[in-house]
Amino acid sequence: MTLTLVLIRHAKSSWDDPFSEDHARVLNTRGRAAAPVMGRWIAEKGYCPDQVLCSDAARTVETLALMLPEWPIQPQVLTLSTLYHASATGMIDQLRKATGQTVALVGHNPGIGSLACGLLPARPAHPRYGDYPTCATAIIAFKTTDWSKIGAAQGTLVDFAIPADLMGRND
Repeated sequence: MTLTLVLIRHAKSSWDDPFSEDHARVLNTRGRAAAPVMGRWIAEKGYCPDQVLCSDAARTVETLALMLPEWPIQPQVLTLSTLYHASATGMIDQLRKATGQTVALVGHNPGIGSLACGLLPARPAHPRYGDYPTCATAIIAFKTTDWSKIGAAQGTLVDFAIPADLMGRND
């Protein structure tokens, strides 16, 4: 038995209000369209998590809220302030406390992109994997049954997609 990580960067957020606090920024129209599409991809591929660790920022919470209706199961959701702009190390610290077999982590760059690259022994061929654009989602498997044992270069990439792959955009 293995553990599976569904690593999700929040969808595209709005910069319409230049005075809005970063933590309170919500999704823009493109982000609101992309999140359910990525949620449906997760479901269609059979990657639905049984537990979600989500940053408490408005844009991550909204991304997750738009994905949840696409999933046939409703996972346990933990909204964590410690994931707001967490480093890759901070995210691993939270993952090591996870209890699900398939765990989704919804977070922010640059930490989530660093984590996505650091968990694998080599960077995948997808041209956007390294910059981990908004709503990018990686499925990473670990040959362990204990989240406390995961670490650098121990994961295997099972799948990866970005909204442009699924929505026919070229961005």
